[in-house]
Amino acid sequence: MAVSKSMVAFALVLAGWTAATPSRAADLECKMTFRLAGWSVFYQTATGSGTVRCSNGQSMNVHLRVKGGGITFGKSQIDDGVGKFSGVSSISEIKGHYADGGVHAGASKSAGARVMTKGNVSLALSGTGKGWDLGVAFGAFIIE
Repeated sequence: MAVSKSMVAFALVLAGWTAATPSRAADLECKMTFRLAGWSVFYQTATGSGTVRCSNGQSMNVHLRVKGGGITFGKSQIDDGVGKFSGVSSISEIKGHYADGGVHAGASKSAGARVMTKGNVSLALSGTGKGWDLGVAFGAFIIE
């Protein structure tokens, strides 16, 4: 079977087009520093603020809210919180509702860590703070 010049040219154009089309932008490294304070008596609520900075130079100030419920009691404050995002290709994907749930207990000064998701985006939170809490809670961590 003979291969024509036009078939070869078409194959080369198709190969070049396929190689030039990105399948997905590279994941960004994005990190958030934040403060958060709140309370819980069956219903859990907290508010705070933070700054997200990404490896491509983009940054954004954010407002944080925590809403949820369960069998939970306490009052807490996080002053030096850090969040690390994964699965992010644009800083605009940071905002939204992240599923949150867990068992917690603490008194006086404490440290903790949580991992939560929003679709393909994951957020790992860690921080130190003060207060007291005890319970099981489920809810949302909201970045606006």
